Formats: sequence, C-alpha cells, structure tokens
Amino acid sequence: MIVVEDVHRHFGGFRAVDGASLSIREGTITGLIGPNGAGKTTLFNVIAGVLKPTSGRVTMAGEDITGLAPHLLFQKGLLRTFQIAHEFASMSVRENLMMVPGGQSGEQLWNAWFHRGRIATEERELTAKADEVLDFLTISHLADEKAGNLSGGQKKLLELGRTMMVDARIVFLDEVGAGVNRTLLNTIGDAILRLNRERGYTFVVIEHDMDFIDRLCDPVICMAEGRVLAEGSLDQIKADERVIEAYLGTGLKNKATAGAG
Repeated sequence: MIVVEDVHRHFGGFRAVDGASLSIREGTITGLIGPNGAGKTTLFNVIAGVLKPTSGRVTMAGEDITGLAPHLLFQKGLLRTFQIAHEFASMSVRENLMMVPGGQSGEQLWNAWFHRGRIATEERELTAKADEVLDFLTISHLADEKAGNLSGGQKKLLELGRTMMVDARIVFLDEVGAGVNRTLLNTIGDAILRLNRERGYTFVVIEHDMDFIDRLCDPVICMAEGRVLAEGSLDQIKADERVIEAYLGTGLKNKATAGAG
C-alpha cells in the first residue's frame, strides 16, 4: 500500500531521515521501532504530508503522493495521529467525532439559511455514526464529556475514533501508548486489532512498548540514524546484532567480551 523510496529529510545540516526505504503491505499492522532520534516521527510526517522530503519518493497504491498536503491525503484515506492528542477541548467527545467528516452542508452559509432540513438530516446521521464509534471503543459513557477533561489514554482512544468517522485505508499511530495506563493500552490494542481484522484497516505503529508491539505487529521495522536498519518478526528484530547495538542494548559480542574480562 505504501512504498517509501530513498527518502531524505534534512534540517540544515541535520539529516533526520537519511535515505529511508520501506514498504507497508495492505492489511498489516506494521511496527516501527528505534531509539529516540532515529527519524521515525519525521518519516511519519513526510509520508503524511506534514513535511516535504528533501528528496525521495512516496507512493500509495502505486500513486505518487510525495509532498501532497495532509488534507488531500486525508481524502485518499491516509490518516495519522500524534504523540500528543489534538482534541477540541471545549467540545464534547461526540462533537469531536462529528467534526471529522468534510464537506458537511452546515459548513456553507447558504445551506444554513435555505437548507436547514438537509443539515438536520446530516447531523442525525453523524450523531448515529459517532455513537456507533463510541460503542465500538467502549467509551459511550464519555459521549457528553468535554474532550479536554479526558485522561491521556482516553484522548488516544478519541483520536482512534476520529479515524473511524471516515473511510480510512491506512492509519499511522505515533506512540499511542505514551502516558497511557496498561488497562487503557489494552483497550486501545483491542480496538486496533478489531479495526484491522473486521474492517480491513492497515496500521503503522510507532511504539517503544515492546509488549504492545509483540501483541499487535508483524512485521516490525527498526530505524536508526534516519535509515531502516532491519525488518522482520519481532523475534528476528530482537535477535539482530545491529538492532541490539543501536537500540536494545550493548551488542552481544561486547557483552561476551565484558563477561570474559
């Protein structure tokens, strides 16, 4: 579904992404791991149109999407969430969901004057859709709560819910587990698995929690210093000496040497 070819993103002399190439297969939940500063979020931002690459190419289902604006990618079904949730704090959880679909009749002043019936019909449909999403995510009890009052984990569920209000094809989740307690993280994991299995969502997940990655992701891609270091199952990744040295700890050879000394 997504092919990244030799993508670079430089900030002055700093090469945040330095020749990354990878492929995301449709229907998978792909994990993207690596040490802080590996270029994972920057690569997400390039794919999702938040940043334009210095060079390189990104395609989606064979179509060149390099540098397309986020709203155009949104229309194609490519969505992303952020490490810090971006909710409308003063609006209810239900209203946050209802805001997502574009092209609503109520957005045009003409319709507000002369087509109130159409607007009312759309709002009823959006309310029903939002309530379905809340029920799917097991947070119906929060429907009328102001989004700003939610916990960090609940806000991450709300962000996931936003992707369900449109026909998402691929969703990029950036550290969905950051600041989330284990119970809510399990709930988020359940929702991701159901969306993948029941609705055909493709996911790419940046996460440092290896238990979460192990439960959800296959394959797993490891980045370091702006490049793809290794790809495979989590067991293969954890056994890769390059990954051990760059991310998981001191290399096995070094450990052996230290032990012998």
